[in-house]
Amino acid sequence: MNSAYIFVFITSFITLFLMRKVAQKIGLVDKPNARKLHQGAVPLVGGISVFISLCVGFILYLPMNLNLALYLSCAGVLIVLGVLDDKFDLSFKIRLFVQAGISLAMIVIGGHSLHNLGYLMGSETIALGEVAGSIITIVAVIGAINAFNMVDGIDGLLGGLASVTFTALGVVFFNSGNEYLGTFCLLIVAALIPYILLNLGFLFGKRYKIFMGDAGSMFIGFSVVWMLIRGTQEPNIDAFKPVTALWVIAIPLMDMATIMIRRIRKGHSPFKPDREHLHHICQRIGLSPLMTLFVICLMASICAFVGIWADLHGVSESVMFIAFLVMFAVYFMAISYIWRITTFIKKLFGRNTNTQDAHQ
Repeated sequence: MNSAYIFVFITSFITLFLMRKVAQKIGLVDKPNARKLHQGAVPLVGGISVFISLCVGFILYLPMNLNLALYLSCAGVLIVLGVLDDKFDLSFKIRLFVQAGISLAMIVIGGHSLHNLGYLMGSETIALGEVAGSIITIVAVIGAINAFNMVDGIDGLLGGLASVTFTALGVVFFNSGNEYLGTFCLLIVAALIPYILLNLGFLFGKRYKIFMGDAGSMFIGFSVVWMLIRGTQEPNIDAFKPVTALWVIAIPLMDMATIMIRRIRKGHSPFKPDREHLHHICQRIGLSPLMTLFVICLMASICAFVGIWADLHGVSESVMFIAFLVMFAVYFMAISYIWRITTFIKKLFGRNTNTQDAHQ
């Protein structure tokens, strides 16, 4: 199976180079503005390229079945939606409508839904009825898609967080004896690595920089929630507990929840773009883009490790859930008072503070 990873890796590289030429011809590029501070027009084809390379890899190396066909079809719809959004800046209502449609296809055609939340409250499992389960599933799919869309703010971050998540899931699936889904997850990582290298400008410099685009972030978010639902809700798979899913995607989930709560409290739309995400805050307190990338991916890796370790060692699901809620509360308070905290720390170590930046 090593040949599959090599094939997808090479195919992803080739596709990225071919698609960037196409993007430049049709104008599918990201141009700098008040929120996007990069230089020059950057092709938005990372997601398309990763998806194409995975389609070829999956078809060649994995047995085709209804689940795989449904996954590729749903992902393909999201890729098209993302490309249209990148090109024409669609209304968030159109995006939500299509994402809800994809969720319904998962439920109705594939039978994939959240119907068992596990033992979050102690000795009784939380089982959802058909209607409640469908509603929760739609919310979860839309939430995951937009959580990964929102973290795509600095070079390498979306690819890095996705790689952490899919590597963690791959380890869990292999550990549970499910080689098929384990291979599925690690093939996604193999396809992401060339994108990350080009996105960061490590191999050929900034001239060949490529962005993931909304097509890519939606594809990744959907792929994550697809694997989380399959790994926790199907009796014949049962790779990990439902609460473990929260830990595997902790950073994107907490960042999205925090930023949406803050926007609503300010009277803004929860979907209104701004520069108050975790990666923006890290840079405004003085971290370089690369250090910001490292710190956030390290945080995500630690969260995923803790969740998986607790799952494998039989830690109570209610304890894992309470611990996650405590972690989220601490994260939310830290982000809410980040400027006071950093000012205090800088004073403590005798450094001058730039209070003006705190109010920008």
